Amino acid sequence: MAVADRVEGRGVRGGNAPAGERPVLGRFPRPARVAGYLALCAFALLYLLPFLIQLATSFKTDPAAAAHPMSLFSAEPTVEAYRRLFGLSGTAESVPFLRWLGNSAFVTVVVTSGRVAFDSMAGYALARLRFPGRRTLFVFLLAAMSVPPVVLLIPKFLVLKEFGMFDSYGGMITPLLVDAGGVFIMKQFFESVPREIEEAARIDGAGVLRTFWSVVLPMSRPSLITLTVLSFQGSWNEFTHFLVSTQSSRYDTLTTGLAHFVSGGLGGGTQYPLKLAAALLSTLPVAVLFFCFQRYFVRGANADSVKE
Repeated sequence: MAVADRVEGRGVRGGNAPAGERPVLGRFPRPARVAGYLALCAFALLYLLPFLIQLATSFKTDPAAAAHPMSLFSAEPTVEAYRRLFGLSGTAESVPFLRWLGNSAFVTVVVTSGRVAFDSMAGYALARLRFPGRRTLFVFLLAAMSVPPVVLLIPKFLVLKEFGMFDSYGGMITPLLVDAGGVFIMKQFFESVPREIEEAARIDGAGVLRTFWSVVLPMSRPSLITLTVLSFQGSWNEFTHFLVSTQSSRYDTLTTGLAHFVSGGLGGGTQYPLKLAAALLSTLPVAVLFFCFQRYFVRGANADSVKE
């Protein structure tokens, strides 16, 4: 039934559909379609305007940025802001951007690896293994997803303080290694895998771990990439957890370091070019990762749509 539906879907997209089943945009006259596309382009440019201002301001001097903050062009472009971020400027105090970047990269890689491993194993256990309390555990999982993260800030601080993990890499990483949303994503995907495939693997002598590692996990590539992108983005942009789990500046990440910088903790003056250059560089890794794996991300998000 699902195959027939997909075949019919290809026929509609290929132009073989009846006249009454044309795509939605094809039902409007050409002037209306042109106007719609122009409106979409205008909204896209409006959405990109803050990023363009951010990019342009990062190449301005401090007086030019203060005098013309919305201008997209500068009479005297300069890379002094980037030189200060990377410690290459000898005329002004540098910003510990490389330390922030190193802390963010280390924490993000460890947290992303842990989430992909633990979330996939927990999702497979909830989807396939039968053990007492499985449904209750899933209810608790859904309940954890519904709790606002800000509610857990003080309990996190108290627990980390009690276990002696406050102001350390362990306190920054350990509470983020498992994510309820990631477990839910993997559980939903594993439930879409036909059981006949796993039964065939067991007939060949594979155990639960072997079936999960060699048979089911390779089939979940779109969902794994989706989970990787979400975990990377979440841990890279994490702020509130790092705010309550650290105190020393040596553990500052890009988010906490930039927050201290913007609030005036690292010097006076507006310093708009320096702040916006740091913010721009901090957003590039997530943007590059998303655009590189966008098709897998969309495929993973729509994985349940191909079930019979």
